Amino acid sequence: MTSQLFRSDMLCDKVVVITGGGTGIGAAIAREVGRCGARVVIASRKASHIEPAAKGLSDELGVPVVGMTCDIRDRDSVTACVGRVVEELGSVDVLVNNGGGQFLSPAEMIRPKGWDAVIETNLTGTWNMTRAAADAWMLKHGGRVINITMLTNRGFPGMTHSVASRAGVEAMTRSLSVEWATYGIQLNCVAPGIIASNGMRNYPNGEAMAKGYQSEVPAKRLGTCDEIAWMCAFLAGPGGAYITGQTLTVDGGRSLWGRTWPIPDPDPLPDVVLPVEPWESDQ
Repeated sequence: MTSQLFRSDMLCDKVVVITGGGTGIGAAIAREVGRCGARVVIASRKASHIEPAAKGLSDELGVPVVGMTCDIRDRDSVTACVGRVVEELGSVDVLVNNGGGQFLSPAEMIRPKGWDAVIETNLTGTWNMTRAAADAWMLKHGGRVINITMLTNRGFPGMTHSVASRAGVEAMTRSLSVEWATYGIQLNCVAPGIIASNGMRNYPNGEAMAKGYQSEVPAKRLGTCDEIAWMCAFLAGPGGAYITGQTLTVDGGRSLWGRTWPIPDPDPLPDVVLPVEPWESDQ
């Protein structure tokens, strides 16, 4: 299947590395840039997650998708992973920092270990990957970095740890976009709203929670993983050539609406379908 939006050669011969590429938004990004001709590397901490995804995506796209294990919190692991990409594929043209994690919790219930784990993964992990890609390739040859964050402007009650780390990534992106402009490196963030991703299943009553969230979105539906992937492909391609240091929000208007202007719910609200990748169906 070809891309719904872009030419099949738009990213021809570009090497795109995607962390957290085995499921959800990451898998959708891998699929989309692969359809645009990129050579795709997906990375995740666990081989059991990344190997079936790499095989499944390779079968879908008809070209090899490389799966690598990488713990983004571990600088040695990151350096080894990025070094292997350059050695085996010749470059790192685009890095998509999608790997991350969090959990729902009132702030007073977040333990030090939980706080540190989220900050180390979402903020420090993004820095580790970005710095490694810069050192191994981009400071000499240029490139694009796309960081997947979240809606940060109004805070995110229930995820204080995660919104703090993602806001840090956005500030880091703005700073690096100026510092590294001279090297031909462009950095941007994509901030998804509430997306119908298989990651919703990680939360208690996730599917019911997902359907309820639709009332909080002016568009009255959740976003799809493909809609995030399309934005990433745009930023990675010619259309993103003059965009840097920005956070592009893809949220159906949720960040703009505080219920001060009523928007009636459709009756009934649409069903929410959380996708399952083919390589997950047998697990």
